[in-house]
Amino acid sequence: MARRELRFLLNDEQVALSDIRPDETLLDYLRLTRSLRGTKEGCAEGDCGACTVLVGRLVDGELVYESVNACIRFLGSLDACHVVTVEHLKGSDDALHPVQQAMVDFHGSQCGFCTPGFVMSLYALWMRAPNPSDEAIEKALQGNLCRCTGYEAIMRAARAVSSYGDAGKDALATERSAVAARLAELRDGARVEIGTGKDRLIVPATIDDFAEVLEREPGATIVAGSTDVGLWVTKFMREISPAVFIGGIEELRSMSEKDGIITIGAGVSYSEAHRLLRARIPSLGPLIDRIGGEQVRNMGTIGGNIANGSPIGDTPPPLIVLGATLTLRKGAARRTIALEDFFIDYGKQDRAAGEFIEAVHVPVPDAGTHFSAYKVTKRRDEDITAALGAFSVSVGADGKVAFARIAYGGMAATPKRARAVEAALVGRPWEIATIEAAMEAYRTDFTPISDMRASAEYRMLAAKNLLKRFYLDTTGTTTPITVKRFEAV
Repeated sequence: MARRELRFLLNDEQVALSDIRPDETLLDYLRLTRSLRGTKEGCAEGDCGACTVLVGRLVDGELVYESVNACIRFLGSLDACHVVTVEHLKGSDDALHPVQQAMVDFHGSQCGFCTPGFVMSLYALWMRAPNPSDEAIEKALQGNLCRCTGYEAIMRAARAVSSYGDAGKDALATERSAVAARLAELRDGARVEIGTGKDRLIVPATIDDFAEVLEREPGATIVAGSTDVGLWVTKFMREISPAVFIGGIEELRSMSEKDGIITIGAGVSYSEAHRLLRARIPSLGPLIDRIGGEQVRNMGTIGGNIANGSPIGDTPPPLIVLGATLTLRKGAARRTIALEDFFIDYGKQDRAAGEFIEAVHVPVPDAGTHFSAYKVTKRRDEDITAALGAFSVSVGADGKVAFARIAYGGMAATPKRARAVEAALVGRPWEIATIEAAMEAYRTDFTPISDMRASAEYRMLAAKNLLKRFYLDTTGTTTPITVKRFEAV
């Protein structure tokens, strides 16, 4: 069964669209078609947050709202969702919304261009944490850039929002059951197919439906979170038709753990994965916190980060070190491979036409294994990796390295194991002399390049120093390795 229109809620209105392009962004629709111009275009790449809106969707029957970047979010991803823009915000008796009033009273806006995006990010935070810590506020605003006001005024406004109103009485709280019921009605179990020729979009209803569609359309562009594909359109003007939007497939958004193996559906977002991975593999929590901003983490997916094969993807190196495997599916057939074997060469992965990543399986390290991952960037938050190192080492009772597994991003054409470095560690004492001797093996494993993010020399030196940092993390040191602002005394 196929439906020829896309249906979603926009603020308090139900929308049905039957004439849309696969590359039409939510931002363009809001501004050009609906004249909702509070949502701004600043960067068109999910970096500045001026286009932030909320998107609500049903997750296991519960309505969840998340901040997203409208500039790289395609309309095709919104079937059975609720889009909330800044125009929908209101307080009681036609007053400003509590978030807006706090921004006014604490002088959180100057030129005003970025303000609607800040308001929407703070709105999302307020709904889930009415009295947030400074750390939570800063995390929520990682993806929002302000060039003239300065952040302290915005921080003061964020701390004060609950003094202007009760989050439990906000419209998105009081109307949640009714909106959830409306979205449930829109989920009719039908595949959505719109357009012909070069302008086609498909929204599969289930994972089996997706497998069938991809067998029929092996050259289609798979769109999960669109944090990469969005830039293909806005920055590189690439054609993506036919586009298959899979963000609404529930089977791809599941997570579970059995016998020490965490299984993550390929459509699980960074934000969703963070909750389980931080609890079971703590070092992954801080790493995921530095992938883009909150909006990007709410959209981007673990499976997409792997499938695009980027040599600077943030999740492959630590997952390779953990011994992760992939389930690949084509039609009804499935196969499982080691994640490190998926990456063949730059731009080339072990994935046949019509095949897709269905799930990632991540072993939880045992209690005796040291594991960490470190990301090096020009700025701490919301930046692309220059070099990323991941390490897993077990030390025997004799003080010698019994097991070592090391992988890097940004050091080769693919995410890559440092096998020569591993060999230089195994069987030797876990001490600084061993670390320094092993550094010579980096020249065997890697020949990094120079680009806009880092020189080859810097990358090589940083990679070596990350190994030393890992050693210091595992053995203790009186010198602070990481300055944690919110833990400072």
